[in-house]
Amino acid sequence: MTPDTARMIGLVDLTRLESTDTDDLQEAEAIQTLCRRAGSDFGPVAAICVHPGWIALADRELRAAGLRDAVGLATVANFPAGTASIEDTVAEIKAAIDDGADEIDVVLPWQELLDGRIEAVQQLLAASRMACSNHGMKVILETGELAEPDLIRQAADLAIACGADFLKTSTGKVPVNATLAAATILLEAIRDSGRDVGFKASGGIRAASEAAAYLTLARQMMGEDWVDAQHLRFGASSLLDDLLAQAQEQAEAPAHGQDSAQQ
Repeated sequence: MTPDTARMIGLVDLTRLESTDTDDLQEAEAIQTLCRRAGSDFGPVAAICVHPGWIALADRELRAAGLRDAVGLATVANFPAGTASIEDTVAEIKAAIDDGADEIDVVLPWQELLDGRIEAVQQLLAASRMACSNHGMKVILETGELAEPDLIRQAADLAIACGADFLKTSTGKVPVNATLAAATILLEAIRDSGRDVGFKASGGIRAASEAAAYLTLARQMMGEDWVDAQHLRFGASSLLDDLLAQAQEQAEAPAHGQDSAQQ
């Protein structure tokens, strides 16, 4: 297995953020399966990310699997539309932390930003930062909806100024999600800020080759030492399958080569 494949497995936020109107028993089983997938022969993922109502179950499942110390537990707030009130967002964050969440992925009110209501954006992010306390806060910018580079950069700068620990591209619920162009803007904002802020590419990343492109970009812009789970994540559900398949293929390659040589 190449070092990059192992590294990317350890950068995955293994995510299940399906519609909340699914059958509870079916969803509980899906969350349990998700948590069991968090560990593998090639190492654990960085975190599990689920809806707030499933945090307590995910916490129990990770503990039962002996993974809770190795795998973070993340959830979302003001999700997916970014239109909840400050009061509701803060209440959601506090409840999730009480249930065991380590990290909160909060949606920046990007529609307010499009309308030029900068103060409203700042107020929600500042209140979210306070509610998160010493827990991680990833700010979802919904870069595909902002679309314009100047607006994406403005959103990134606002999020950093309000105390974001990570800038995250997307909810995965809109037509355009993570792109390398948007990632470049977010990484530039992080680099220019001089602050210890990470980057999370999320939405539509399904193949190891796609994740590798973001890994390469981060290396080029931020340096090799910056690339770790404290600074770079991939929010995805199916990406892990491709990474594990690639890791298995790479692990078996020397044995196949040796068999051929013996024949």
